Amino acid sequence: MAPAQEKYYTAEDYYNIPEDIRAELINGEIVYMAAPSRIHQEILMELSTLINNYIKTKKGSCKVYPAPFSVQLWKNKDIVIEPDISVICDKNKLNKRGCLGAPDWIIEIVSPSNSAHDYIDKLSLYTKASVREYWIVDPQNQNIHVYNLEPDKFSVKVYTFHDTVKAGICEDLLIDFAAFDLDDLYENV
Repeated sequence: MAPAQEKYYTAEDYYNIPEDIRAELINGEIVYMAAPSRIHQEILMELSTLINNYIKTKKGSCKVYPAPFSVQLWKNKDIVIEPDISVICDKNKLNKRGCLGAPDWIIEIVSPSNSAHDYIDKLSLYTKASVREYWIVDPQNQNIHVYNLEPDKFSVKVYTFHDTVKAGICEDLLIDFAAFDLDDLYENV
C-alpha cells in the first residue's frame, strides 16, 4: 500500500486562507506561525519606524511593509512568505496582494521556536530570489546577522544589540540598536 500523499497547496490556496491566520507557503506546504512575542513586536516597531522615517526624510521611493505582508518570491512557484519587514524599491513588484518578486531588503526577527527557519530555510530562499540584503535580528542572543546577498558582493557580518548597524541598501541609514529601550522587556521574561 502506498503512503498517503499530503496535499500540495498553491499560491491561490494560500491567498484564500483567512486573514486572521498567520502562515507561509513554502514549496506547496502551509507553515503556520505562532503569534509573536512582545519583544519581537517592540523590535519590529522600532525598525519599521526608523526605516520608514529615513525613507520619507530622504524622499525615497522605497516602501516599508511590516508583517503581516505577503511576498510571493517567484511568479510560478508556490512560495509565499511573510517577512517581519520588507523594503521594496521597485513599485512594479507591488500588487493588491502584497509583493510579487524579491524585496530589496528583508528583516526577520527570530522567535525561539523557528530560528532554523530564518537562519537556514529563509536565507536559502532569499539568496536564490535575489534579495539584496537580509537581516536576522535575534532577541534571544541579542545579535544581528547582516547578509549582503548581491552575487558579486556576498558577505555576512554579525553585530550585537550594543552596536550601530549600517543598512547596505541605504546611503547613510545607521540603526543604533543600543538606543532601543529593551532592558525592561528582558527583565520581565
